[in-house]
Amino acid sequence: MLSHIKIILVETSHPGNIGAVARAMKNMTMTELCLVSPKLFPSADATSRASGADDILAKATVYSTLQEAISDCQLVIGASARCRTISWPEMTPRECAEKITTVGYHQKVGIIFGRENSGLKNHELDLCHFLLRIPCNIDYSSLNIAAAVQVVCYELFVSAGQQSPVIIGDRGKTPKATTLQMESFYTHLHETLTDIGFIHPDKSKSIMRRLRRIYNRVHLDVKELDILRGILRMSQNNQKDKI
Repeated sequence: MLSHIKIILVETSHPGNIGAVARAMKNMTMTELCLVSPKLFPSADATSRASGADDILAKATVYSTLQEAISDCQLVIGASARCRTISWPEMTPRECAEKITTVGYHQKVGIIFGRENSGLKNHELDLCHFLLRIPCNIDYSSLNIAAAVQVVCYELFVSAGQQSPVIIGDRGKTPKATTLQMESFYTHLHETLTDIGFIHPDKSKSIMRRLRRIYNRVHLDVKELDILRGILRMSQNNQKDKI
């Protein structure tokens, strides 16, 4: 879902930073890394810092100019921490992610990060539709390039509705209950609460409505629903034994 987004690094001076950016991208399922006139690439330092994101480095495209790197992009966003004499339309990483999600996945997007020591030049920002600024400590606003990329990629990942592939316990393995299954449960619940005398058949609407709200918020899965149905059956059986 994020394959239409290019992360573009301009004149990166230290190859280790390229590897760290590749790692940050892979964390967030982003794959297209573009390098504009890097000082040194390929490099063992880049591979070492990538820590398993070698595939991102292997597919990275090197360009001689920024214009070439963004030539196929419909939306271009430049990241910078420095204030400019002439203002550009600005956005935060979250606003950036929301904008990219809005324009859709059919448009190519380029997000540009400048040099480690000086960022992007004004003529490079002239090529951008928006200026991206990461809110941080005003007395120490210069982020490491990999950290800046990580923040932006994280917001893109969340905005795209991505989920971590790591499953904790049995979460996500059991399907959610269908509407039909839930309606059957509510009928069973109403019958049981009536049998045990908790609600009166003629005065049950408001109670059942509140109970529906409780269970709808939880969004039960099939196993959870089976447990609750088992409890209801047990309650009904116990009530019959008493009678």
